[in-house]
Amino acid sequence: MEGLIIRNISNEYIVKNTSGIYPCRARGKFRKDKIVPLVGDKVIFDEKNNYILEIKKRKNHLIRPTVANIDQALIVTSVKSPNLDTNLLDKLLTIISYNNIEPIICFTKLDLLTEEEQKEILNYINYYKKIGYKVVTNENKENFTNLFKNKITVLTGQSGAGKSSLLNLLNPNLKLKTDEISKALNRGKHTTRHTELYELLDGYIVDTPGFSQVDFHNMTKFDIRDNMKEMFENLHYCKYRDCLHIKEDNCRVKEMVQTKEILTSRYENYKNFIESLKK
Repeated sequence: MEGLIIRNISNEYIVKNTSGIYPCRARGKFRKDKIVPLVGDKVIFDEKNNYILEIKKRKNHLIRPTVANIDQALIVTSVKSPNLDTNLLDKLLTIISYNNIEPIICFTKLDLLTEEEQKEILNYINYYKKIGYKVVTNENKENFTNLFKNKITVLTGQSGAGKSSLLNLLNPNLKLKTDEISKALNRGKHTTRHTELYELLDGYIVDTPGFSQVDFHNMTKFDIRDNMKEMFENLHYCKYRDCLHIKEDNCRVKEMVQTKEILTSRYENYKNFIESLKK
């Protein structure tokens, strides 16, 4: 039978399919071959003897949280209290894209903005949409209709951006009072730490606030460039094929920054990311 690993505690894997939920163990051969099943893995299993026989090919996997086959990451981004952090947003967008995961930006707390501030934030929202990112706001639940359907989603973003409020909006039964995602999913501070998928709006969400370490681990300067949409998509207009859009002449990206076709904050963040690799 085929199924999806939705939970892992110690050496027991909970596998779910349309027929039910099955507690399974990995074949001894896995340990010999140093293969570790992960939550999110699609597997072939023996439902009679409760053994995982085969792990289907993964599209990706993360170390923190330890999970496989993530389809999308919802980046929860506050526009006020705390203020919009474009550096963190652009960093997450780049790292998530590098990991072959679709990033979705969710802007929160728009109701706290003044009329003038709304115009400024709208420019950011429209820009990210224009360059091809999927963008939603938390103003009503309808914005999330079908967003999670048949997907495995990880939540990430600023501390205090309203991840708990968003979960309460999507599932009012949670009645979450703090921003601790684990509490929303019935995990107290002293319960066993484990990775688990929970059902939400016909899909699954990972029981963690997302990436516990946000860095460019194993990424090169070219990986950063190629995973920031406008830095990559305008590369073929540049004089040099390996243009990094920093010191080179006849650089289309630098021209677009000057004409404000590319957000200044995006370009400055890009240069900071490249510089951070040298350190």
